[in-house]
Amino acid sequence: MASSASLRCSFLAIFLVFSGASGQLSPTFYATTCPSLESVVRDATYQAVLNEQRMGASLLRLHFHDCFVQGCDGSVLLDDAPGFVGEKTAFGNVNSVRGFEVMDTIKTKVEAACPGVVSCADILALAARDSTVKLGGPTWTVPLGRRDSMTASRDLANADLPPPLFNISGLIAGFAKKGFTAREMTALSGAHTVGFAQCQNYRDRIYNETNIDPLFAQGLKTGCASAGHATDGNLAPFDGPTELVFDNSYYDNLVNRRGLIHSDQELYNPGGKQSQAMVVSQYRSSSTTFFNEFAAAMVKS
Repeated sequence: MASSASLRCSFLAIFLVFSGASGQLSPTFYATTCPSLESVVRDATYQAVLNEQRMGASLLRLHFHDCFVQGCDGSVLLDDAPGFVGEKTAFGNVNSVRGFEVMDTIKTKVEAACPGVVSCADILALAARDSTVKLGGPTWTVPLGRRDSMTASRDLANADLPPPLFNISGLIAGFAKKGFTAREMTALSGAHTVGFAQCQNYRDRIYNETNIDPLFAQGLKTGCASAGHATDGNLAPFDGPTELVFDNSYYDNLVNRRGLIHSDQELYNPGGKQSQAMVVSQYRSSSTTFFNEFAAAMVKS
């Protein structure tokens, strides 16, 4: 049975389809139908991040995983239903993506202000932006007017979400399929300046790779066993010790061979084919450049 949040999102998708809400996205899409939307979402998101700072990274990641499959349509929020197996159990999502309860809370507040008007996809896009701001990152103007999906696909999620073992060519190709340049991919990867990864996603890197700071790897091994599944879910920060602050130190870590997962470190491989080392160095040197280009790429998504 679908969760209450999914039921509300499914209902709204049907409402929007039959109300003809489609066409060009616009920041003023709800200017007359829900003028308080952005303040309602911002206040609820800020409260969620105050309650648990990690939630900011979780909401940003939830939005990314939504947009990378079928576009930004709220499909990641849907539970399995007759006719489709949803995205929540895809390899990149199962026991990993989180924030569904927060989305439920925000949606309830938006419905109280503007019943049956705002899509869950738009709420998630706003919450991702507000989470980034609350953690110290850039802001951007969110285009609005997305439709919620009435279906989801685990198969598409498995095919499209970039896995942690991707090499640089796979990353560039995967993001290119979604309309992003290699530089934009490198900027969006900077979202890993906040949040955590599970041991099962960085185990191979810390035990078997050579392009890694040995002291960094050794410190991670204490919470991530080389074999078995007992420590699979143990967490390590992508960008310690500032994993709860949106900054540009993620790129500093890459230069120092302290990328947590393989696909992150692939961005910085000087001399390698398709290396993004020059872009990484630019973002490392200028948080303003990183912030501006991250924000622009998020608008493009």
